[in-house]
Amino acid sequence: MPTPDRVMRRDEAEALIRRVLEANRVSARNAASVARALVAAEIDGQRGHGFSRVAAYAAQARSGKVSGAACPVAEPGGTARVDIDARDGFAFPAIDLAIEELAARAPETGVAVAAIRRSHHCGQLGAHVERLAERGLAALMVANSPKAMAPWGGSAALFGTNPIAFAAPRAGKPPLVIDLSLSRVARGKVMAAAKAGTPIPEGWALDAGGRPTTDPAAALQGTMVPAGDAKGAALALVVEILAATLTGARHSDEAASFFDAEGPPPGVGQLILAFDTSRVPGAGFGPRLETLLAAILAQECTRLPGESRLQARRALEEGAGLRVPGHLLEEIEALAGA
Repeated sequence: MPTPDRVMRRDEAEALIRRVLEANRVSARNAASVARALVAAEIDGQRGHGFSRVAAYAAQARSGKVSGAACPVAEPGGTARVDIDARDGFAFPAIDLAIEELAARAPETGVAVAAIRRSHHCGQLGAHVERLAERGLAALMVANSPKAMAPWGGSAALFGTNPIAFAAPRAGKPPLVIDLSLSRVARGKVMAAAKAGTPIPEGWALDAGGRPTTDPAAALQGTMVPAGDAKGAALALVVEILAATLTGARHSDEAASFFDAEGPPPGVGQLILAFDTSRVPGAGFGPRLETLLAAILAQECTRLPGESRLQARRALEEGAGLRVPGHLLEEIEALAGA
């Protein structure tokens, strides 16, 4: 009989993931950082970055493809730059360190950048820049990932889905957060569909022969369709240069998969820019931002990016709980005693 879905509190879900990771060669500190990020993604509706990642993370920690006990190291790269060596560990502890470094540097230098190398899958980027916006900083983040998307006009994967995110603080309101993949959808959504045994919409991906497909397994063997066609592919190149070439990380076509436990560590990169918003002349950053956002909302049928994320969080706060799909719950709990 299939395992039924279960509704869990946030702390219960985090505790389950921590237990699984610690049973699979991940330190308690790193397991806590990863669990917070995965559960937050699940709450926000980013299921491709949530529970569906636990089994792959555990398998990679067991095999050594990711170092479960790695402690990231910060290396000064100049007055406004800090280099973070993730040391082939999970990305989330390295990002935690980068956020602390940026929050300390940006008010002094006006702008600060963290260049992360030897890293891993970093989940939903919006959550990371949101943490900086909650400290009053505007922030931009880019990341590369294992090859999944061909350059425009090409047929072989070269770039990752290479996401980008931006967040800005708002007085008395949650930060404005914009988070997008440069493929038409994030590849994690295809992976989640493959685990659930459900088809994907046509237009998301191509199979290995370059044909449109609704089969998620065939899509994972093929390539993702870039958002905005040629423009999306060009932006993926920009992100590749910023996140990998500039940080000293592996390019997407050099990085091993995030989805299996085979091969060497992926060694990808992330770049985070933080801006001190207190230095804006004239009316200041906050009032000018609100004027811009009000002009958007003044038009019918408009909304600000991230509204669905905030609605999902409110539902959890009101006691809705977090629904864990049965097939993933079975997979996760089986790993707890690995």
